[in-house]
Order: sequence, then C-alpha cells, then structure tokens
Amino acid sequence: PKLGGFLPPLRFPRRMWAGGKVSFEGALRIGEPLLRRSEIVSVTEKDGATGRMAFVKVAHVIEGENSAFIEEEQDIVYLEIPERYTPPAKKPVPGDLFFDESVEVDEARLFRFSAATYNAHRIHYDKDYAATVEKYPGLVVHGPMQAIMLIEAAKRHTGRQPRTFKFRGLHPLLHEDGMRLTGRVTDGAVELWAAATVGHITMQAAMEGLV
Repeated sequence: PKLGGFLPPLRFPRRMWAGGKVSFEGALRIGEPLLRRSEIVSVTEKDGATGRMAFVKVAHVIEGENSAFIEEEQDIVYLEIPERYTPPAKKPVPGDLFFDESVEVDEARLFRFSAATYNAHRIHYDKDYAATVEKYPGLVVHGPMQAIMLIEAAKRHTGRQPRTFKFRGLHPLLHEDGMRLTGRVTDGAVELWAAATVGHITMQAAMEGLV
C-alpha cells in the first residue's frame, strides 16, 4: 500500500482504526455545498504489548451554508505485522441491556462498504491477503462499519439523536464470528457495544447530548 499523501509516511505496515469522536451541530441539507477542512493533529510513537507502534490523530470539520457542521476526530494506529495472529484479551458484553440484535456480516457486505468508503485495505475483502500477509484468520469487519451500525441501532431503539458520538475498538471482529449490536440507556446517554456472536466485545461506544 502507498504511504504518504495526506497521512504521514510511517514505517509500520499495518494500519488499524482505533477509535473516533463525532460531534453534530445543526442539520446539513442534501444538495447544499459543503466545505471540509482536514488536519493531522498529532503523530505519537509508543511501545505496546505487541511492540513499537504509532498513533495518528486526524481532525475533520465539515461545514454547511447555514452554520451547521460536523466535527470528527479519527484515531489511527500503525503497527508491525505479527508473525501470527494474537488477539487481545476478550471482554464480555455487560448485562442489563436495553437492546441486543444480531446482524449478518458476509463477504458481500464488507466489499460494498469498502467500495462505498473508498477503502482499499484488502483485509476487508481478500481472504488470502488477510491470512497470508497480515495473519488474520478471516476477513476483518471495518471499525467505521461497526460504529455506524451502532449509532443507527441506538437511534432506532431509543428514538433519540446524539450531539456527540464516540467509539473505540477493543478487539478485531472477524466476519465469520457474526456481529451483535447492544446498548443500554443511562442518565443522558446511551452506552453501546458491538460484539461477536460468541460474546466478546469488539467495540465500545456512547451517544451523548441526546436530543
């Protein structure tokens, strides 16, 4: 994969979406001109359990004609490709859920999401590449796909809209594991978790500032 361009030319070959935060103000209208400004906020190298890695924080602001806007922060982590697949520790889904629904995640869905978001990373649609090059035992479900499906499920079940949505990946979700979308309502917020059907959390998220 090409390095450089907007994102920095880091030496680590594996790139993963670690998390993000999105804030909404007003309503953008279909058909209005939009202006997007993007910047790299920080690049930080650290030592982790799997070795050296780099965290890149990217900020985007999308503005409409009538002062409505979306602010987004993306946290992207770059790592070395391991010799074998060693996932992080599994965390169970909490109890006392307000909703819990299962979603089928097949190869066609992953391919379509990659195409719609211009994401050419082959771990999402090329099994041979995912297994032989990046050592994943299956296709990887996109972090942004999990985030989008979580926020849409929460809006559907609660009838509320957030002013802020934040999410963080905890464990790779492989498409053969299936996906659960779960959540519970707390005081002024909705706590959310995406999970494999076998039970461990893959992403945690929250809708805040409900309207």
